[in-house]
Amino acid sequence: MISFFESSEKNIFAVQSNKPLSEQHCKKLQWLFGNAKKLKEKSIVNNFIGPRSSMISPWSTNAVEMCENMGIDGIARIEKYFYDENSNFSFDPMTNEKFKCLDQNIFKLNITPVEILEIKNIRKYNVEEGLALSHNEVEFLEDVAKKIGRNLTDSEVFGFSQVNSEHCRHKIFNGTFIIDKEVKKVSLFSLIKKTSKLNSKNLVSAYKDNVAFIVGPEITQFAPKNSSFSDFYESKKIDSVISLKAETHNFPTTVEPFNGAATGSGGEIRDRLAGGKGSLPIAGTAVYMTPYSRVSDYPWEKSIDERNWLYQNPSDILIKASNGASDFGNKFGQPLICGSVLTFENKFENNIQSFDKVIMLAGGIGYANKNHATKEKPKKGDLIVILGGDNYKIGMGGAAVSSADTGNFSTGIELNAVQRSNPEMQKRVANAIRGTIEDSKNCIISIHDHGAGGHLNCLTELVEETGGYIELDKLPIGDPTLSNKEIIGNESQERMGLIINKSDLDKFSKICKREKAPMYVVGEVTDDKIFEIHSKKSGKSCVKLELKHFFGSSPKTILKDTSISANYPKINYKEDDIYNYLKSIFQLESVGCKDWLTNKVDRCVGGRIAKQQCAGELQLPLNNCGVVALDFSDDNGIATSIGHSPISGLIDPAAGSKNSIAEALTNIIWAPLNEKISGISLSANWMWPCKNIGEDARLYKAVEAASNFSIELGINIPTGKDSLSMNQKYKDKQVKSPGTVIISAAAHCTDINNIIEPVFKKKNGSIYYINISADNYLLGGSALGQIIGLIGKKCPSVKNPKFFVKTFNTIQELIGKKQIIAGHDIGSGGLITTIMEMCFASVNIGAEIDISEIGDDDIIKKLFSENAGLVFQSVDDSIEKNLIENSIEFYKIGKVVEGDNLTVLNKNKKYTFNISEYRDVWFKTSTILDRKQTANQLADVRFNNYKKQPLNFTFPKKFNGNIPEFIGNNKPVAAILREKGSNSERELANALHLAGFMVKDIHMTDLISGKEDLKDIKFLGAVGGFSNSDVLGSAKGWAGSFKYNKKAKKYLTDFFNRKDTLSIGICNGCQLFMELDLIYPMHKNHGKMTFNESQKHESNFTSVNIIKNNSVMLGSLEGLNLGVWISHGEGKFDLPHEIENYNITATYSYNEYPSNPNGSDFNTAMLCSHDGRHLVTMPHIERSIFKWNWAYYPENVKGKVSPWIMAFINARNWIIKKK
Repeated sequence: MISFFESSEKNIFAVQSNKPLSEQHCKKLQWLFGNAKKLKEKSIVNNFIGPRSSMISPWSTNAVEMCENMGIDGIARIEKYFYDENSNFSFDPMTNEKFKCLDQNIFKLNITPVEILEIKNIRKYNVEEGLALSHNEVEFLEDVAKKIGRNLTDSEVFGFSQVNSEHCRHKIFNGTFIIDKEVKKVSLFSLIKKTSKLNSKNLVSAYKDNVAFIVGPEITQFAPKNSSFSDFYESKKIDSVISLKAETHNFPTTVEPFNGAATGSGGEIRDRLAGGKGSLPIAGTAVYMTPYSRVSDYPWEKSIDERNWLYQNPSDILIKASNGASDFGNKFGQPLICGSVLTFENKFENNIQSFDKVIMLAGGIGYANKNHATKEKPKKGDLIVILGGDNYKIGMGGAAVSSADTGNFSTGIELNAVQRSNPEMQKRVANAIRGTIEDSKNCIISIHDHGAGGHLNCLTELVEETGGYIELDKLPIGDPTLSNKEIIGNESQERMGLIINKSDLDKFSKICKREKAPMYVVGEVTDDKIFEIHSKKSGKSCVKLELKHFFGSSPKTILKDTSISANYPKINYKEDDIYNYLKSIFQLESVGCKDWLTNKVDRCVGGRIAKQQCAGELQLPLNNCGVVALDFSDDNGIATSIGHSPISGLIDPAAGSKNSIAEALTNIIWAPLNEKISGISLSANWMWPCKNIGEDARLYKAVEAASNFSIELGINIPTGKDSLSMNQKYKDKQVKSPGTVIISAAAHCTDINNIIEPVFKKKNGSIYYINISADNYLLGGSALGQIIGLIGKKCPSVKNPKFFVKTFNTIQELIGKKQIIAGHDIGSGGLITTIMEMCFASVNIGAEIDISEIGDDDIIKKLFSENAGLVFQSVDDSIEKNLIENSIEFYKIGKVVEGDNLTVLNKNKKYTFNISEYRDVWFKTSTILDRKQTANQLADVRFNNYKKQPLNFTFPKKFNGNIPEFIGNNKPVAAILREKGSNSERELANALHLAGFMVKDIHMTDLISGKEDLKDIKFLGAVGGFSNSDVLGSAKGWAGSFKYNKKAKKYLTDFFNRKDTLSIGICNGCQLFMELDLIYPMHKNHGKMTFNESQKHESNFTSVNIIKNNSVMLGSLEGLNLGVWISHGEGKFDLPHEIENYNITATYSYNEYPSNPNGSDFNTAMLCSHDGRHLVTMPHIERSIFKWNWAYYPENVKGKVSPWIMAFINARNWIIKKK
């Protein structure tokens, strides 16, 4: 039966149960639904939008589990429905449908699963199902059918199409190119592999796994000793390897941006999880490329007619795609620390070149234990295991459809190929894998991610060398209407395939159960090279083929093309328009402020972020180099960056490749790297409109140039991906996306405390410029050309690789000697934007520049050409000696001054630019886009306040920043309390460890089962994250697990009633303690945590004033102003009583948004119980422990830790005194 509840917002909750709900269960549900009213009606007639009947939503999965934890049994499904006419709910036909009535049949499915089909006409079936099989591949399958003496099944033909799609098998990169009738002897893949063959020094794994591994340092693993039960954290040394990976999710993001980008991010994370025998992701990157957003009346957007967009308009794609990627990372617990955005359109010879088929790249870095870097070969009898969620009729055929032009198939086929996102489930799976690989024995033999091609691709690759037998009936089903083909081919996300030995099953099962990660043993490894999927229920096999029929047998692709040279017109310009040019360039999405992207994405989770996008006292997104720490103990980390140059690639594809690599390298150069340039590895992701005249030839030139240039630089490209169907088809035209390579760079960073930022500093040395391209100043491919409406005839390239290497390594040496204090690459917008941006992040900083000695007299070329280059500020002028000794051609171009102007002198002409004025112009487009995602006019408040809220700290006197040492065994026991979806446990555990605690890991499953009772715990830390994916409100489900579970409730109540205990609730933990009314139990009306006034997730490095307070942890910090990370969506303290009724311990430094990110009553950032023992805080003090954690830190303060460590030391000392 289905019962209906109506929320205060007039939304409807439909609860499906296998028996009538008891009065007690109804009361629990009313609490869970926010005091919703139970309706008597059995049906409700109105217009609603809600989840598709056939697909249980991830939201429902979490809601049902929350009910189970609360003792409400018999619930099968819960869904939420919005009134159509009153709702701002965005209708998504992929996951939702419209209803005219909600009744007892809304979940009833009148669909019978399709039986196994014998495919007699493969050619016809290929067209009908949109499988994108080539003529040769159809013939190959017809031949297979003859050889085995039967018709192939629908599952087998479908499976072959996915496993052998261009998306999965990279047939073009492995194919033979015939250009201008000349047969190219080397394939594209061979060209790329050549870089790893010749420059292999630091490589551990290249092009043979889900990720690339490079040599890493020895690090300290800080983790619970045993993950199958509640255990204490311990530190142990391991040798590491560094992982690098980048994926594109272009087609899904074009069709359905939120889920497309979200699942792109999730898929790339799973790739890194599946490296070797399991590896761990740390941080992510993202790139978005679309047509012009047309959010304002910019003249360069008017020259090209807007198309009748197939699915979404460009501005919606930009907002929704970045929301999707941000949402996945936020909920999974992966920070996004580096990225890029480009909008572009050009009309040439009546053809439009534009990213109508958009580019969405998700990349990332991580690490693994060196001993786990190589997969083992499975043995007969080993178990095949699936981790993760159920199968749904979604993501069907995504691999094949992604390999074709968007708009080529029917809307239904294309929508059906997009996946859904469930980051909380993927987090559970990742935690189970983490617990396994951190154990003393890693039981994983081999591991593979689930993505394109679903079970078919994942499981066949797991047993590719051996063979495997899969029991269809053991695969989890979320939709009972699925056919066999749909069960094994769907691309429902958040799943992993593993192989383990039977002897390890018991312990692995315990880890999975504790982490609430669904685990299914679905088959066994064989040794007959046959892959079979069999149903014992039906007695039939939907797949039974030799593995050679799946892999490596399809005909080789041959590509014939003719070279075509585009003769783009020259860019005409006027020197008198220099001021207008700069203002226009600053309003391009590629050049302008990216605050609309960074303000909503978590950039601190995990506590290992040493450098992310935002810099300076104004915290503006200017950093192009992201850096993470490899552990909490040492200074080793990983640096990463991104580079691309598709517009210069239109003029000259070889130059486009070299400029893309150069941009990535001039971005990563500002981190001190092990072995300098030779320690860098690259991922190359190729997006190209292949099979158009001239484009295959251009692709070959681009790949060949990337290969040769990398070899000359002494670096390698051990990973990458291609997406070679970058065409969008409309009824009346076809639009080609510009051929693009996106380069992701990664390297071992040797000192995470010494990352150079693009922020000029007063009272230091001069400003220097190096043209590392060694080319003439050319305007082709530049942002200036974009705003004028032309691409240009000639573009710069990199002319002298030896000079590039010598310059790179010299700058690295100078950084290591701490002789450089500010640095920035020259990219979009040219030299002028670089210098201007280096002034933006500070208050009252300007510069005086003289470029008379650079190039010829043409100031437009000197300021706006985008030749690869470096601008840096030295400590003093002694730096020049090193540059001269290394034969580096450089220019001393000026000095940093106090004030609000940038002056530029060229020969006898002087130009003056007001920093504040141009910074506001730079921020303009960000504000316009931010209005589309931020409620209550707060985007404009942000614009008004961003320059008025500089960080300005007050530190304790005599604070030395040293890590405390605690000798002996006098260490009280602290516990980290977490729930499924928590993602901040490691950083809080480390803070407590540094402060002298023994730290225990406790999951909610330990409390609910009674295996833990908190009796030995003196300090309890409830961590941040997205427990239960924030379904029904932040921490609502977590609170329900305590409120309605006798054991857990008693343990927590007893802990708070004891007088010798302390606690802290951070972010999600704060929401938990407030929801349970633990801080002020005497109040009749309790304070709650509610949605930020912006109605979106907020991420920022802000600061708080620690006011006079009665708090064990913060009492001694009274009067300090400290920087701290915030990252939350429901962080507003809604406090119904007067201020004197609360023990407020900290307030945000400025009352207004964005310093106060949520609009909390009384500007509250932290609260404490009246007795000072129990602290709740939305700011993440545990992610702000180290000096390098801070996005802006006082230069004169030495040491390794920030004053926040004192709060945890205060807690330890109080507990010891209580003994």
